[in-house]
Parts: sequence; C-alpha cells; structure tokens
Amino acid sequence: MAPGEGTRRAARRWIEYLAVADIPRVRSLFTHHPDYSDLTPVQYADGLAWLLSRGLVTCDGRSLIRADGGEQHAGDDTLDGAPAQWTPALEAARRETGTAGERAVVRLLELSGAARVVHVAALSDAYGYDVHAELGDGTAGHIEVKATTDPTRLVIHLTRHEYEVMRGDPDWLLTAVLVGADGGALNVVTVSRDWLSTAAPEDQDRRVEWESARFSIPDQAVLPGVLHASGHWLVPETIAPSLPVWGLSLRPSASPV
Repeated sequence: MAPGEGTRRAARRWIEYLAVADIPRVRSLFTHHPDYSDLTPVQYADGLAWLLSRGLVTCDGRSLIRADGGEQHAGDDTLDGAPAQWTPALEAARRETGTAGERAVVRLLELSGAARVVHVAALSDAYGYDVHAELGDGTAGHIEVKATTDPTRLVIHLTRHEYEVMRGDPDWLLTAVLVGADGGALNVVTVSRDWLSTAAPEDQDRRVEWESARFSIPDQAVLPGVLHASGHWLVPETIAPSLPVWGLSLRPSASPV
C-alpha cells in the first residue's frame, strides 16, 4: 500500500538527515525543532517504519537511499513543504542519479547474458533512449532509463523526442530504476508502452506542442525486470533487484507490456 503524503514527506526527511546523524538525534530534531512541526510525531514514526520495513534503512540507522534534490527539479510541486527550485547543485545531483541508473541497467544487462550492450547516452542524447542491448537470438532493446532516489512514489518525465522515438521504434522500452546510496540499483521495472501512449498529453493546437510530460506511474503499468514488447526478457525478474517501493505490488509475469 502506498504511504500517504505526510508519510512520504517524513520518509524523505529521514533519508536526508540520516546521512549526518543517527535515529535518536534525528527523531529529537523532528520532535523539538519548530521548522519540522508541520508533520506530526506519528507521521515521522510512520515514515521511518515504512523505510525500515522495506529495507531502505538498516536497524542501526544507515540509509541505503541517498538524499537527492534532483526530485525537486524533476517536477515535484513541494518537497518538505518548500517550493521546488532549480540550482546548479540540484541539476548536478539529478544528472548523477540518471547516469548511475543507466550504468546499473548496463551492468544488469551484462549479468543477464546480453550479447551486446552499448551505453549510447554516453555518446549522444539524440537517440531518444539510453542503452542499446542485443540478445543472442537477435532481439534488440532500445532502453530509455528513468532513475530516481525517491522510494515513496514513481514519477518520471518523458520528453517529446523520447515519446516520438517510442511511437516509431518497436524496440523502444522504458525502464525505471531506484538508485541506492552506492549508485547501484535497488529496484528495476519496465513501464508499459501502451499505458504511456494512453496517458501522454495530446496537442490541442497545431501551433503548440508539448515538450515534456510528467507521469505518475500506477501499479498496473509496470512489471519487474527489463521486458521487451515481444515478451523477451532483457533482464529477467529473477535477476533484477526488486523492493516493495513506490506503492507498486510487483507481479512476476511473462506477458509483454
């Protein structure tokens, strides 16, 4: 079950402050400092319990998820009650997370026995996807990777160029990655092309086109692992890391998305 908004905000604050202090000190900060009184002690307790239950925070208070302001730049209306703002530091953090997610997918593809893997995003951003992979049977995957450090919900941004490549390329697929503090993947899912096509905005005037869209991904639109539209697994769900995060109940399946 997805946590409520208050629990999500509390969880994000725990992730941020556990990087510099232990659980008792952070709990004391949230309880006694007026800057954090917008959330209740129960919400803070629920936020920590949610992180612990999913293995994102260890019993000794070490967070396996790093705080990343890139989520603000990515389009959240608020984070911890503050308006989202762009800064060079936030942009650098967002890019670091994105690159880590792409590299994690490359490693998983290699681990899964892909015959050829090319990190094309390291060469150019003109492809409309990040990783090219080929299986031994000739199946090719053009993988757009969306990486995040937020375990509380899965929100992605798709550019118009990426969307148009998806529409014209049957080998295009979108993979979402939860990136841990060490840069590795904690969760990997494939997002349904059909759902993206249905949820994408439509141009209402030929003189105006949307350039980027924000998608909140629902449970029914994802499957664990990296799955080609043909039904071939590029990264099987047995190899892909999987955690009960984002409010998604991940269901192993061989059905294409």
